[in-house]
Amino acid sequence: MDDASPKSSSPCRSTLRPRDEESGAAAGEEIECDGTFVIPPKNAPVERLRRWRQAALVLNASRRFRYTLDLKKEEEKEEVRRKIRAHAQVIRAALLFKEAGEREKPGIPGILGHEELTKMTRDRDFSALQGHGGVNGIASLLKTDLDKGISGDEDEIVYRRNSFGSNTYPRKKGRSFLVFLWEAWQDLTLIILMVAAALSLALGIKTKGIDQGWYDGGSITFAVIIVIVVTAFSDYRQSLQFQNLNEEKRNIHLEVIRGGRRIKLSIFDLVVGDVVPLKIGDVVPADGIVITAHSLGIDESSMTGESKVVHKDQKAPFLMAGCKVADGYGNMLVTAVGMNTEWGILMASISEDNGEETPLQVRLNGLATFIGIVGLTVAGIVLVVLFVRYFTGNSKDPDGTVQFVKGQTSTKAAINGAINLFTVAVTIVVVAVPEGLPLAVTLTLAYSMRKMMTDKALVRRLSACETMGSATTICSDKTGTLTRNEMTIVEAYIGKKKIDPPDNAELFPASVLSRLIDGISQNTRGNVFHPKDGGVIELSGSPTEKAILSWGVKLGMNFDDARSKSSIIHVFPFNSEKKRAGVAIQLSNSEVHVHWKGAAEVIVDSCTSWLDTDGKQQPMDPDKVNEFYKCIEDMAAVSLRCMAFAYRPLDLKEIPNEEHRGDWSLPDDHLILLAIVGMKDPCRSGVREAVALCTHAGVKVRMVTGDNLRTAKAIALECGILKDADAPEPILIEGKTFRTKSNAEQDEISEKITVMGRSSPNDKLLLVQALRRRGHVVAVTGDGTNDAPALHEADIGLAMGIQGTEVAKESSDIIILDDDFASVVKVVRWGRSVYANIQKFIQFQLTVNVAALTINVVAAFSSGEVPLNTVQLLWVNLIMDTLGALALATEPPTDHLMDRTPVGRREPLITNIMWRNLMVQAFYQITVLLVLNFAGKSILHLKHETREHANKAKNTFIFNTFVLCQIFNEFNARKVDELNVFSGVLKNHLFIGIVGLTTILQIMIVEFLGQFTKTVRLNWKLWFVSIAIAIISWPLAVLGKLIPVPSTPFSEYFSRCSFWRKKQDDGAAQESSNAPS
Repeated sequence: MDDASPKSSSPCRSTLRPRDEESGAAAGEEIECDGTFVIPPKNAPVERLRRWRQAALVLNASRRFRYTLDLKKEEEKEEVRRKIRAHAQVIRAALLFKEAGEREKPGIPGILGHEELTKMTRDRDFSALQGHGGVNGIASLLKTDLDKGISGDEDEIVYRRNSFGSNTYPRKKGRSFLVFLWEAWQDLTLIILMVAAALSLALGIKTKGIDQGWYDGGSITFAVIIVIVVTAFSDYRQSLQFQNLNEEKRNIHLEVIRGGRRIKLSIFDLVVGDVVPLKIGDVVPADGIVITAHSLGIDESSMTGESKVVHKDQKAPFLMAGCKVADGYGNMLVTAVGMNTEWGILMASISEDNGEETPLQVRLNGLATFIGIVGLTVAGIVLVVLFVRYFTGNSKDPDGTVQFVKGQTSTKAAINGAINLFTVAVTIVVVAVPEGLPLAVTLTLAYSMRKMMTDKALVRRLSACETMGSATTICSDKTGTLTRNEMTIVEAYIGKKKIDPPDNAELFPASVLSRLIDGISQNTRGNVFHPKDGGVIELSGSPTEKAILSWGVKLGMNFDDARSKSSIIHVFPFNSEKKRAGVAIQLSNSEVHVHWKGAAEVIVDSCTSWLDTDGKQQPMDPDKVNEFYKCIEDMAAVSLRCMAFAYRPLDLKEIPNEEHRGDWSLPDDHLILLAIVGMKDPCRSGVREAVALCTHAGVKVRMVTGDNLRTAKAIALECGILKDADAPEPILIEGKTFRTKSNAEQDEISEKITVMGRSSPNDKLLLVQALRRRGHVVAVTGDGTNDAPALHEADIGLAMGIQGTEVAKESSDIIILDDDFASVVKVVRWGRSVYANIQKFIQFQLTVNVAALTINVVAAFSSGEVPLNTVQLLWVNLIMDTLGALALATEPPTDHLMDRTPVGRREPLITNIMWRNLMVQAFYQITVLLVLNFAGKSILHLKHETREHANKAKNTFIFNTFVLCQIFNEFNARKVDELNVFSGVLKNHLFIGIVGLTTILQIMIVEFLGQFTKTVRLNWKLWFVSIAIAIISWPLAVLGKLIPVPSTPFSEYFSRCSFWRKKQDDGAAQESSNAPS
């Protein structure tokens, strides 16, 4: 908004408080005094959710609360979880008891049936596993090669799926169109109208005969049915969109080994017998048995309820679907899928999506409640006035006859007349109570979520769509988000010598090359696949792993051969805190070497010697350390990511026995430096423009990376995040420097930080917390398991879809499918678009509300007649509610949105600009239509017509002009703060279609459906005048937008007045209590 107001300093409207852990609000965040309809964007407590439901005025609960969280079903879901967890606990307890007596009993090898395999895995029956020959025996029975997996032939996949089941679970079907029809029918006002229509129909037929008597009741019934059908169709369409998006969320893609190569496929395509590599952050996709495990730790809390990491190896080999890999890596053999797993049973029981409410949705419920109360009050007043005038003989028919004469009018006629007046009042309630207002949020969110998918963003939490529009800062990773994630080693140093080109094996001493190949082949989670036909070698793993493996292959490494020459004793998986990974291997000559790779300066600091270009070991003195640091700094200065390789020999006596090896920490001191390499990862195209657009839009981009600060600085300059190459601390800061500061110091410098290098996930979390305490709305990107706390803590967590782990994705609100920062900026645009579209719809709807209510109230008080009858008001309601929401809530985002500052989280829904636009249009419509109501006959030259025809023609003209004003005003509502309301209108086909449909239906109603709507045909001159009056709203909107408005929201003036009035009352009460008696 160009009138985005600063946060109020009014004591009534806001207070500052320490961080509310329960609600998720940050310290210093403003909260409204009347917080009934205010909820935090994430992790809202159940009590807060219940409170706004109880405060909302609702005439159709099934419709109003359809896309909000079903609290009852959520409790039922938790109960199901508890039961299944208890079932799992009972099985485990029974197993422990059983194992005590049966562990030594040998199993009987034989044919392994589907039920036996499922039971063995589910019951964790170790003795049965041993009886079948362990994991090797099971693999043999399942015809699986533990190294190469299954062949992957289509016939084999189908056979395994038919024999052991598919990795899917039955989901509850979405609600049918008939269910939505039934829910739309539940609206209390529509039910009252149908009852009134039925009575009117019966009395009309009895008094006027079937030929004429059915029109009044029949037309109301028909109009109500149309409203119900259109409403149900709109809601059904939204429901289908949400179902499709939920399917996308569930469709996890994972690596599987088939035919010796690692391929990516959907979790639903997994079959029994598959070999699945697991690494930190993965979700176990099915039940299975460990094949190999290196420090493999599994978090089984999702199934057991106990947040305890369980270490898996050959002694504890069973894995449960749905659990998360917390540490290490390994391979598993799939033994049960889908409904044959505990996880499948659980998901089938709770698979229905119970909805979720967003802060904007709840605030709109509050606005709808307020408008509804006003509407009910107005309708009540109108009803009383109409009844008084009717029963006192002041109401007349179009032909001038008095409608009710005491002692003369029959009871049936009197009741019919009273029913007609009652239906008018009820219809005013239908128009006044905007049940569709909160659903307009859902409509625009559903539309935005669908379109965001094409912009490579998958929304996991609805509220993130709108919160992104308020983002004031984005803490972005470097690798893969700002850069392409296409790494290649372009520089290498052995000792003092730079190897050029870096992959020329002839320049490497034989001893150094041999050690390097040992470290590259074994200290990796990646893989190299050599096709039998001699095709292109396939590399798998992270981009860093692939770059190193590619370098090794170019140096002459045969991956499988190198791995066969040594065996792994113990592994230290890559750790983002320590910035390195290690492996202990035993060579064929029984020598043991511990290989390390990681951040260059971290590895160099652990070295006490280095190998020179002749392969001779040299001591690491301070001068040499400085020389190596100089090499690292030179590479970092040209945006290279620096890594180092080192090793150390180990005596066999220093290695603990197998039972104690799980807790063994690999020695990382006294290392011998082998090589330092620099990897090039170029910036993504368009990232500089995306960063500039964010800055222009008032969103500060900060780089938070685990890389060397010099590398981070070089990339930040290239991307446009950093402007000054000589920027001092804390603009450029290392993670360890930031984490050592106190909370107050962190808060103070957090605003200034632009680049944080060598940061750990905890440093990122600390920065997010500090920024939130300063009042920022923070978006954070992350891909690793350790990023989960920061993603969860941030206002918007953005996980990377390609490199992100499943744990990171589950903690996020939005998944960036292409890992590109430009897609993050598109999400910001969509977030602002959601808010802008809702404001367009509010402005349009309130204009209709104010105009329709005012016209009917004034007319009812003055003449006892309402110019807009029941059927006409229902048509206006349809234009305003469902069709208006479809037209305005589905506007695509424009570049103009990025010219605004971020939307304040406490910014009023109706801004001063909206109030101005609304009042200008409403005042114009009310003035014109009231003039027509009281002087229309003379203005339209209808005095020579019969009284009945003149009244009908006048009211038809008023109705037609009123509807055309709304159609033309829909264009004005498209651009709340822009003069050119037609910009991009032809690109929005849905808007043009709805405006066109509304216009055609209006012509049909006036010209051909007069019997139902109590209208008469208008000649071309009256049509021309109607259009002329309506079209004036366009230049009027332009003139209105030239009227300046104050920056302080009008609501704050009222808040201040009420606050000071309350303060004076409290002061007066205090004085009277202190006065002497």
